[in-house]
Amino acid sequence: MRQGSSGLDTSRLDTSSFTVRPVGPALGAEVAGVDLARLRGDQFAGIRRAFLNHLVLVFRGQKITPLQQVAFTERFGGVEPHPLGSRPGHEDHAAVLILENRRGKPGARNDFWHSDITFGEEPPMCSALHALEVTPGRGDTLFCNMYAAYENLPAELKSEIGGLRAVHTSLPLVERNNQARSDGLPIREAPPPVEHPVVRTHPESGRKAVFVNPYFTSHIAGVSAERSRQLLDALHAEATKSENIYRHRWQPGDLVMWDNRCTMHYGVYDYDDSMPRLMHRTTAAGDKPV
Repeated sequence: MRQGSSGLDTSRLDTSSFTVRPVGPALGAEVAGVDLARLRGDQFAGIRRAFLNHLVLVFRGQKITPLQQVAFTERFGGVEPHPLGSRPGHEDHAAVLILENRRGKPGARNDFWHSDITFGEEPPMCSALHALEVTPGRGDTLFCNMYAAYENLPAELKSEIGGLRAVHTSLPLVERNNQARSDGLPIREAPPPVEHPVVRTHPESGRKAVFVNPYFTSHIAGVSAERSRQLLDALHAEATKSENIYRHRWQPGDLVMWDNRCTMHYGVYDYDDSMPRLMHRTTAAGDKPV
């Protein structure tokens, strides 16, 4: 039996019409031979299994419209606009966020490890990002495996965090959007913080994953501020070890999707507003972490 990053059996993957090639030892795979604008039902079954197995999927050379991207994302769950309206929406579909970098309108910084919208009661299950225009060699995205972050912890630390809950807040995002001149939109009001388990159980694989991140997680509830910081630092350090990271180097036409329930990501900010960048992002609805 072959197993990938999720621990699921891959020996029965229906990949007769496409190939799935791992791109990193910890997570990530490139899917070749698929046109997402004309995806068949039997192909999607294999892609969904590959997604659960590899956590991050890369589709090269995709020529899809915003509405076709929505249709693909909807196969995983209801497509949702950003709850705080942090970026402009596409004129044909408000749920398609436009991420842009051009002269006079620099892209908002995203160079911090995070999982998307964990300040929500039900964070998205996955995100999909389609690159229409990129500057070669700039703006890579890093992904890390939060299953491995949990599984590689010492037994005593697993025991300590097993029943703990962490507080997640949107305030860092609100501050970013309201203070910087960028393609991000001002956010008028921050929702109240929410609590999620420090370790969540993935609803499909049944595996445990660390579910805190340096950006949206403010502290761990029920412990001292000092111990909270110690625990969060230890978890973040484990998650972001070099051997636990896949670095994606963008090409025009790439569509990359990731499982928000068991990964974090980080956008390298090594470009300025003279380096064009245009991307469309969609997210599929998730559930309440348990």
